[in-house]
Amino acid sequence: MNQHPDYLLNNIKGPKDLRKLNIEQLNQLAQEIRTLILEKDSVEGGHLGPDLGIVEATIAYHYVFDAPKDKIVWDVSHQTYPHKMLTGRALAWLDPDHYEDVTPYTNPDESPYDYYAVGHTSTSIGLATGMAKARDLMGGHENITALIGDGSITGGLAFEGLNNAAIEKHNLVIVLNDNQMSIDENVGGVVTMLEKLRNSDGKTPDNPFTAMGFDYRYVADGNNIKDMIEAFKAVKDVDHPIVLHINTLKGKGYQPAIDDEVGHHWVLPFDLKTDKTTVPAPKGPTANSIALDEVIRHIKKGENIMAINAAIPGVFGLGKIKKEYPEHYTDVGIAEQESVAFAAGAAKEGAVPVLFENSTFLQRAFDQLSHDVAANDLPVVMMVAGGGISNASKTHLGIFDQVMVGNLPNWNYLAPTTLNEERAMLDWAIKQRKHPIAIKMPTKPVPEGEKIEDPDYSTIHYQIIPGKNDVAVIALGDFYERGQKVAAELGATLVNPLSANILDKTALDDLAEKNQLIITLEDNSLDGGFGQKVASYVGSKTKVLNFGQIREYSDQTPLETLYEDNQLNVNQIVAAAKKEL
Repeated sequence: MNQHPDYLLNNIKGPKDLRKLNIEQLNQLAQEIRTLILEKDSVEGGHLGPDLGIVEATIAYHYVFDAPKDKIVWDVSHQTYPHKMLTGRALAWLDPDHYEDVTPYTNPDESPYDYYAVGHTSTSIGLATGMAKARDLMGGHENITALIGDGSITGGLAFEGLNNAAIEKHNLVIVLNDNQMSIDENVGGVVTMLEKLRNSDGKTPDNPFTAMGFDYRYVADGNNIKDMIEAFKAVKDVDHPIVLHINTLKGKGYQPAIDDEVGHHWVLPFDLKTDKTTVPAPKGPTANSIALDEVIRHIKKGENIMAINAAIPGVFGLGKIKKEYPEHYTDVGIAEQESVAFAAGAAKEGAVPVLFENSTFLQRAFDQLSHDVAANDLPVVMMVAGGGISNASKTHLGIFDQVMVGNLPNWNYLAPTTLNEERAMLDWAIKQRKHPIAIKMPTKPVPEGEKIEDPDYSTIHYQIIPGKNDVAVIALGDFYERGQKVAAELGATLVNPLSANILDKTALDDLAEKNQLIITLEDNSLDGGFGQKVASYVGSKTKVLNFGQIREYSDQTPLETLYEDNQLNVNQIVAAAKKEL
């Protein structure tokens, strides 16, 4: 039930209702929104600091502009909880029974006030510029706005968007939300650029935006509703491109989020009284700790290791390398393309780059994986996290990494089934200096496993446990445990294929000759994945059943539902196998 029936927010059914409130009431509304964000995030987890910092700007935008006719494109859209509350979706914060009613990013299927499904960074200016050009072509006059953060503007696509936005002939408003913080600390020359603008109250002669041809305005306190209303009124209906630079405080209203901005960008469920997470920490080693320990071990041996990531060190726990071995650490900002090209350049010069990438963000760098690394056959090492079937939003799915990496020449995409296998694969990948090697880090719990001495994955030799019946189960990576259960039920041969894209054809020939049925299991999209490669090779010799996720964008779908719908439960796989036999 509604926990706050006396809140002003209960009377806000759409942006027009904001205009009935005075400044004092709008400030009260801002406090209500912050309270609700904290309450829901403490239960559900989610983005915290970005949403707390953007409240006043969001209220002011909807107070001034005429949405949904006037359009705003939120970069990443991880800061749109206040926007959703003001556009008819407040119940998803007011009532715990409705917490699951909305998705955490903008979603056109959810509301006419959302224009895109957006979850990756630096896209807003390009999208808004295309919208403005189409509006001009069709004789429209609505305001088109892009809101982008100072972290997001480090991405190359943001500069491509700015390059074209600067020559827009009519209305285009770019709101630069500058809170001096990305997911982690901001890096690079953009930091200096924005600092000069802030310190001069927007008056420095070193203004890159005016140099590009933009009109430019600066708001020193982007968390002041009155100032923001005045700023938005001043840029509404302008007939040229303009940059409105606003200085905001990430985490405003919750001191722990201000004191630790990195730790509160996105949070697990937590106790509001203590700010401590209520999710138990994993016991023993993890896929992250294994990777970190192995990289540090090689650094301590005096090797020229370079740990590289694109603004997400917290995902991998890279803070230790950043602090203790800073000369071996590079954060390139929110710029996955740059991270891969940077790693290619480092490998060419003789260093050993170890890239740490998240599956869903890696797709942004596909051309560099192909053009800069694979085509040049450079020995880049890449650890890929978050690759697997999940209940994530459709912008954050991790089921495409095998399709991308596994179908490029020269890349070997290894998939460990245990933590010690991950350790061995990383150790070998660092030592070999011939080809690019990627490692699909387990996302499901896997056993530590036996230690592997003198690993060599230059040639893939499947690990095979013979069964009693004429069925073989080839289970990739962290689906190996699922494969063990299926094989036990069927009395089948069990195979660890080690690589998601390099086939052991000798082993496959033997398996095809000895078995009526081969089953493949993978925690990934089926189309273009591992199972289809196996089926393509042995399908003319024996029956093959492939199990994984069908090619679709699921969106916040419970994992149990995805497994059921994709026939991935052990009993379903066993039943399908028996039917074929």
